[in-house]
Amino acid sequence: MVDLLPGQTPFWQRIEATARDHFRRAAVEEIRTPLLEATELFARGIGEATDVVGKEMYSFDDRGARSCTLRPEGTASVVRAAIQHGLVAQGPQRLWYGGPMFRYERPQAGRQRQFHQIGLEFLGHADPRSDVEAIAIAWDLLMDLGLGGLRLELNSLGSPDDRLRYRAELVAWLEAHRERLDPDSQQRIATNPLRVLDSKNPDTQELLAGAPTLADALDGASHERFLRVRQGLEALAIPFELNPRLVRGLDYYGHTAFEITSSQLGAQATVCGGGRYDGLVEQLGGPPTPAVGWALGMERLVLLVQASGGEQGSAPPPDLYLVSRGETAEAQALALARGWRRQGLAVELDLSGAAYGKQFKRADRSGARWAAVLGEAETSEGVVILRDLRSGDAAAEQRLAPGAVADVLGAADRLNG
Repeated sequence: MVDLLPGQTPFWQRIEATARDHFRRAAVEEIRTPLLEATELFARGIGEATDVVGKEMYSFDDRGARSCTLRPEGTASVVRAAIQHGLVAQGPQRLWYGGPMFRYERPQAGRQRQFHQIGLEFLGHADPRSDVEAIAIAWDLLMDLGLGGLRLELNSLGSPDDRLRYRAELVAWLEAHRERLDPDSQQRIATNPLRVLDSKNPDTQELLAGAPTLADALDGASHERFLRVRQGLEALAIPFELNPRLVRGLDYYGHTAFEITSSQLGAQATVCGGGRYDGLVEQLGGPPTPAVGWALGMERLVLLVQASGGEQGSAPPPDLYLVSRGETAEAQALALARGWRRQGLAVELDLSGAAYGKQFKRADRSGARWAAVLGEAETSEGVVILRDLRSGDAAAEQRLAPGAVADVLGAADRLNG
């Protein structure tokens, strides 16, 4: 779990602001859920046989002997909230969320035990076009952030009946090749065999080239649905690759599954993943409700934005740096700073009481173009001195009434803009 320092947060703010703008333009509304939920929510929703529930959750008993868990992902919490507050009974919902998640796993680049996600959930949308629109929103957001080397991988996990048929075929094949599988995959044969397809072991992946595929187990309706998703992406000119080995790590997914990866950091790394989960709302106690969604990882996304040559990791400089010296002037400076801020200016007030020379050095380091200077003489005259820190020309200083400062700075920006 890491701290985000002031030099890093501008990257986060840029990504969050861009995401908010994309959601606003797509008529997607924000929902915020607690970090702490009943453990049963994730055991039921994600699946007890998954690595997340079995190995990675931060769970504990509270003082009321209730098992609680720091949320490891956002979808189950959003669905719980939508059921609890009757949102799904009000018609289709277009929702997004953002915030920290928690999983006990080995930290690595772009992955921490407290990590952050931004996610989208469409509840009550069954049409394949909703899959396409969800993917398009994610794709356009990542493109807008300047990410390179993007690749969309697509698969269909089919219906529950499709997966039952496929599971039987896959288990039989895996049992026949058990001795050549890595230990984790051997354990998963009995608990979650589809996750074997997602093994990171290169020898297992090579072996799986001869395994049966889920595509061969899809019935006609599932094939037709997946075809419409692919046609929709083609119509939007969003390139994709079919990956018959792509499965999502959580049990609730079915039909469309996808991942967006980037090669910008060298090895192909997943940035965004999601898919359709038509059975989850009913599984958690709500009415039958089709749904599709995705989540993107902020830590990895920040690394990619930095690697793409995005904005530097520093906050924008203030518009004005306020230098003051003397008891009366320093008291007046507080009121002036507040007044200018209320007019829309970003003002940094020097509170050191140091000599003018030291305050001006700090003004230069702040990055502000302008400094306002207030001493005892200026206070008695009811003026401030406005200095252009970029020109360094003392002769160009202006003595202004405080109320004129915002207008002068605005005029200068328009002249230079």
